[in-house]
Amino acid sequence: MMRGIGAIEIGIILVVIPLAILLTVLPFWKICKKAGFPGAISLFMLIPIANIILPFYLAFAEWPVLKQKERKEEMPA
Repeated sequence: MMRGIGAIEIGIILVVIPLAILLTVLPFWKICKKAGFPGAISLFMLIPIANIILPFYLAFAEWPVLKQKERKEEMPA
């Protein structure tokens, strides 16, 4: 006999899904901010296919922070 979703299942869903989202988005938010990108692009980690592309983009793109650091080093004192 089939039964519907119970309170325990709903409770698990309400805890596990937000926790999984936090554990996915929060580290990438920090990485993006430190690299000089807007932290909001870490929300792409919630989108299928984009969550595969974003780490590669971060790995191979020129980071704005590094560009800014290079410009400061080039400027005469």
